[in-house]
Amino acid sequence: MPTTPESMSPSRQELLRVIEARDAEVSLLKLMIQKLQLQLARRNRNDFGSTSERFEHVQGTLLELQPLDELQARCAGAMPAANTPQIDRSLPEHLPREEHVHRPDTTPAHHDASGQPCGCTACGGRLRLIGREVSEQLEYVPAHFKVMRHIRPKLACVKCQAIFQAPAPSRPIAKGMAAAGLLAHVMVAKYCDHLPLYRQSRIYAREGVQIDRSTMAGWVDQCEQLLDPLVAALGRYVMAAQKVHADDTPVKVLQPGAGKTRQGRLWVYVRDDRPAGNFAAPAAWFQYSPNRKGDHPRGHLKNFRGTLQADAYGGWNRIYDSGAAVEAACWAHARRPWWDLYCDTGRSPDSLAAQALARIRELYAIEQEIRGRPPDLRREQRQARAGPLLKKDMHAWRTGLLGRVSAKSDLARAIGYSLARWTALTRYVDDGRIEIDNNAAERALRGVAIGRGNYLFMGSDAGGERAAALYSLVETAKLNGLDPEAYLRDVIGRIADHPINRVDELLPWNIAPEQLKKAA
Repeated sequence: MPTTPESMSPSRQELLRVIEARDAEVSLLKLMIQKLQLQLARRNRNDFGSTSERFEHVQGTLLELQPLDELQARCAGAMPAANTPQIDRSLPEHLPREEHVHRPDTTPAHHDASGQPCGCTACGGRLRLIGREVSEQLEYVPAHFKVMRHIRPKLACVKCQAIFQAPAPSRPIAKGMAAAGLLAHVMVAKYCDHLPLYRQSRIYAREGVQIDRSTMAGWVDQCEQLLDPLVAALGRYVMAAQKVHADDTPVKVLQPGAGKTRQGRLWVYVRDDRPAGNFAAPAAWFQYSPNRKGDHPRGHLKNFRGTLQADAYGGWNRIYDSGAAVEAACWAHARRPWWDLYCDTGRSPDSLAAQALARIRELYAIEQEIRGRPPDLRREQRQARAGPLLKKDMHAWRTGLLGRVSAKSDLARAIGYSLARWTALTRYVDDGRIEIDNNAAERALRGVAIGRGNYLFMGSDAGGERAAALYSLVETAKLNGLDPEAYLRDVIGRIADHPINRVDELLPWNIAPEQLKKAA
């Protein structure tokens, strides 16, 4: 039989070419099937899997290498003994206590100092107190409505007939029936507890109070107008920072007349320097835009000069190119493609993705030790510990891998994401004020992500702007350790009569928690 293609007959050469073409087609189809399987697994993981990206394969490997008797001893030590008494956690001390005394059955042969019978049912002798057992239960008292009646007596002078009457107290909404407490409750229920207005209307109806959803929508609109100067002051405070975290998230907005929704955006800008030992008050400022064009963030940041820590959204580039802001990238975003690869490979501890995640975890371990320290100390520790790790174990390792993988593979994209932004990713090493990631902005958007699953869409662009204003105040109050409802109740009750040139006095960090308790 011929052994080379040149010595074969033409028919056999044609058959060989067909076989080679079929083999190439089969290989291509196998690659396509593998890619589609990975995409399906990733889609299922995003839809139904855990959102946690905790990387723990090293701990699991160490447990597997330990001897069986050591593992059994460790597990036995972790399990409480059967006769070990369980510690009863006490209930909060600030809650009011309502005592219920349960007395045993006694005879009236004797009475104690309070007049209660204390005679023994067996012999008729007097009973004396030798101790008592106290247990506590946590009870819930449902919230309730009340009507405040403002009565202004008219007084007339019997001599000159002059009439005296106190001026009418101001209302948050002119001629409105809702007081500050009710308005604050509606706002917080919608923008903090994620209850749409129609659900609130049903809840209030069960208590016998009929408040139409459109009425509450009007309250939200008028409260946003009332609070607009305060939100503007909050934005000026955030933009005056030397470093700002920025991010955005999509929200559905109703498109009038089309019977469908379109996609708007909520942007957040966070000022929070507490991890760098700076005790300036943290704040979050939200803005709305009907689309994701780069003109919107440029308008939001027109007065900002400093370091902007954000993701890889292309709209930030013109801000960086103009010199208005210095780019600081996010290691959490650089880590995410490796995490997807790690999950796609069955979380194998020997995969390249596992090695990349282990290296990134070392960077975060350094940050955990220096969190809350002054910027100079953070810079010193980062340069001494994170700098060599970034240069030798991460940049050189990624660069060496890039030439050995397919340019269109997910592995190449994960490597390329980091290398393309390497200067911005490593800028935090030489500046102790910068964070390793942009998680401060992502945490601020968490409430929006939960809320949009409940209210589904916003009614208009104006509704998006109202949401941005109220999210700003609610999230900033939470960052400063305040109860958002108590804060809004105090502010809504005061802002109508407050001088506009002193509106900064109503920002969350200028209102003490004790003042909110007194107002409540």
